[in-house]
Amino acid sequence: MAESLPLEMVTYILSFLPLSDQKEASLVSRAWYCAAQIALREASVQYNIPVSSASLPAIKSLGLRGITCISLTNLDGSPASLQVLRSVTHHLGPHLQSLCLGGGSPTEASFVALILGCPALRILDLSGCNSLFTSGMLLAQPEMAQQVQQALSGLRELSLASLRDLADLSFNRLSSCAPCLERLSMAYCHLTFQLGPAWGTIGPQDSSPSQLSFRNLLRFLKERAGRLHALDLSGTGLPPEALRALGQVAGLQLQELSLHSCRDLSTEAVAALCHQQPGLTSLDLSGCSELADGAVLAVSRGLRHLRRLSLRKLQRLTDAGCSALGGLCELQSLDLAECCLVRGRELAQSLGSVCAAPPPLASLSLAYCSSLKDASVLSLIPGLGPRLRVLDLSSCVALTNQTLQAICTYLTRLSVLRLAWCKELGDWGLLGLGEPIQAPSQEPQPHEELEYRASSPKDPSPQPQGPSLLMLQALQELDLTACSKLTDASLTKVLQFPQLRQLSLSLLPALTDKALVAVAKGCPSLERLALSHCSLLSDQGWAQAASSWPRLQHLNLSSCSQLTEQTLDSVGQACRQLRMVDVAMCPGISIASVRRFQAQLPEVICIQSRFVGGADLTLTL
Repeated sequence: MAESLPLEMVTYILSFLPLSDQKEASLVSRAWYCAAQIALREASVQYNIPVSSASLPAIKSLGLRGITCISLTNLDGSPASLQVLRSVTHHLGPHLQSLCLGGGSPTEASFVALILGCPALRILDLSGCNSLFTSGMLLAQPEMAQQVQQALSGLRELSLASLRDLADLSFNRLSSCAPCLERLSMAYCHLTFQLGPAWGTIGPQDSSPSQLSFRNLLRFLKERAGRLHALDLSGTGLPPEALRALGQVAGLQLQELSLHSCRDLSTEAVAALCHQQPGLTSLDLSGCSELADGAVLAVSRGLRHLRRLSLRKLQRLTDAGCSALGGLCELQSLDLAECCLVRGRELAQSLGSVCAAPPPLASLSLAYCSSLKDASVLSLIPGLGPRLRVLDLSSCVALTNQTLQAICTYLTRLSVLRLAWCKELGDWGLLGLGEPIQAPSQEPQPHEELEYRASSPKDPSPQPQGPSLLMLQALQELDLTACSKLTDASLTKVLQFPQLRQLSLSLLPALTDKALVAVAKGCPSLERLALSHCSLLSDQGWAQAASSWPRLQHLNLSSCSQLTEQTLDSVGQACRQLRMVDVAMCPGISIASVRRFQAQLPEVICIQSRFVGGADLTLTL
């Protein structure tokens, strides 16, 4: 029946699947293979290509499939790199739309030849490619610059992040070749700031060949004000005066602005920006340590259409500032991680009153907000609404089972839940059961409470009831790292998520083979699994569990003291898609077994094997 469906319909159906599922579906038949390839192209999936002669057949294959988005890693000036670049130009160049060379060291000549062979580029990432700008002569020849301008006439997005040798002259040459640029990143570049009223009064002929000045950038912004709508100046040390000058550029209507780690910014400068750029829909102020409640008040009053707001690491932000967030009626993503003074009470009231309707939040991070208590989170959760997909409460150490059960009751559509280091969470919370009250004089016995709620004499362990973790069937990522009170009693019953892709159960001292096997049966789609410091896991458990995880790509087993080379053999035979394995500090695993494992799975690109085989750490630390 599936073969009779039109190709367009199969493509539409496959577009709803995760990438790993699309890959599996492409193996069904030739028709499904074609449909999966079309779905991947429409999703703009980026293919990472290591620069080596072994990649040449893959590049040719990608070209035949019409792939439009690639990233080249380990690029340098070697003959192998030049051969790969020529192959990319020939097979992928005519239809390539997104190209990332981040962190590479191409030569200027090879870069120009590559660009000339990619006339359809829309996105170009040169972050960390310092070799292109060291000499200061990139595109210095007018004829070559004119050819590059024709090739980059359709470029919309350019990343020049982390370029230590970028100067005004080379920036002007490259940016002039991209007349239709809409998004620019200069994050962590070494900008120089000259205070005074003369900002932006220089022309291109006054550009510095050795420095990257904010004055020159301001001139560029004035020239492109009508088209540029996204700017990233994170980590540039932007002072308040520079931010005011940026906001005052005539005709500039920014929609996205990232100022991460600009630590000198003041509340007054942010307030001026919000008044000057009211059309902003995304703003990142994380790590701007001088900002306080007033900055958030200014954002809520001036940016009514804001959808994404990051206030991570604002150590001066308090509940008073959070009370203003109720004015952001279109807010979809809010990051308040590491705001240690936020207690959550005012946040619950403000988010619950957004436009007299449930807030449209899809993502909320309160990680490392150590002042959060159950009472404030319990009042916050019911008002978050059914649209929330991502919730991060990592290291909110005071939260208990009551918070977890509220999550399971009201946020049943979550796809990502992070509860790492919430040490008060226990088996009762995962199972959706109320904790029994125990007399102070009684000494607790192992699993005594669980036996108290046994569902029947034949079943000495309780079954999930009420708001248990099982209600979150849409979960794709779950992090329970260091929730040390959790045991097999709950983990064997509630970890049953067919769609789960990423799971962390590291630092759970009571986790045994029984829970491992149960997780393998209940979560067969795992691609990333972390089980570090689970000292009770053994080779026997992995012998039973490994065959259930054919899609596993990342596996962390560091400091699992009972594991031996038998576990590596079991994993190597069953998990053929592995790319990264960590067996550091596993005394039962030898270097010889690690090498044998890598020979068995040559696709594994990273194996962490520090201090394997029982190395004496006192000799190395």
